Amino acid sequence: MTPKDYLEIVHIINELKDTPRHCVTKNNRIESVAEHSWRIAMMALLLEETFSDVDINKVMRMCVIHDLGECFTGDIPVFLKTDEDRQQEAKLLDVFLNTLPDQLSQNMHALYQEMEACQSKEAKIFKALDKLEAVIQHNEAPIDSWEDHEYDLQRHYAFDVVEFSSWLSKLRDEILKETETKIQQEQ
Repeated sequence: MTPKDYLEIVHIINELKDTPRHCVTKNNRIESVAEHSWRIAMMALLLEETFSDVDINKVMRMCVIHDLGECFTGDIPVFLKTDEDRQQEAKLLDVFLNTLPDQLSQNMHALYQEMEACQSKEAKIFKALDKLEAVIQHNEAPIDSWEDHEYDLQRHYAFDVVEFSSWLSKLRDEILKETETKIQQEQ
């Protein structure tokens, strides 16, 4: 890869810094996709000792790349995203990955395939953190930024993806306690 090729890639991925998510921060600022990806990567790093049998560096790589397709499509909230949206994002992501140097392209395709299959412990942890971070972020945001259906979503979302781990299940329970406290105090 030449420095010019490298810069072209860096300019493309910069889009995630300006791609808004359906979330606001505690200061009521719209969160970017890059901020979400950064935080789940940090959440993974913090679990290195908790999941000592797992390749946390791989989990972090999954966290960092998982929303690259949104450079091309933007972020579509989970409750609005259709199969057609997912297919379009996957198609555009594939086009982008195929422009990368061969080994990098192969490595990233392999990570995406592993994330999609969601069979490895690394992929399961990534998926759990991705979903849990969204719930945590909503808990940190002002409650007046929540849509009506998000009260139910906050109470039920992501329990299915933590079932494989007692630790992550306990984390989800703690997040639910924060949700209930927030609703009681701010509604």
